[in-house]
Amino acid sequence: MRIIKQILSEDEIKSQDIYNWPIWTCDISEFDWEYDDRESCLIIEGEVEVTTDIEVVKFGVGDFIIFPKGLKCRWKVIQPIRKHYNFG
Repeated sequence: MRIIKQILSEDEIKSQDIYNWPIWTCDISEFDWEYDDRESCLIIEGEVEVTTDIEVVKFGVGDFIIFPKGLKCRWKVIQPIRKHYNFG
C-alpha cells in the first residue's frame, strides 16, 4: 500500500468542496496509526513525515494526500499540523 501525494488546482479543491471538510489539528508529536478507512486530506498548515513498511513520505502546506484503507504507519509531526480531511 502506497500513500498518494498530489497538488490539486484551486478548481479541483472547489469541485470536491474540500474547504468545507472538517479540520483536524495536531501538535508536534510522534505516534503509530492504522487507517480503518481511506482518508483524503489537504494540508493547510504544518509539516509531517509518515513512515510505512515501504516508504517515507514528507508533506506540508498545499499537499493533497490519500491514505489507503488498512495502511499501518508512524506519524512524525515536525511542525503543528492542520488539515481538511474526509473518510471513505
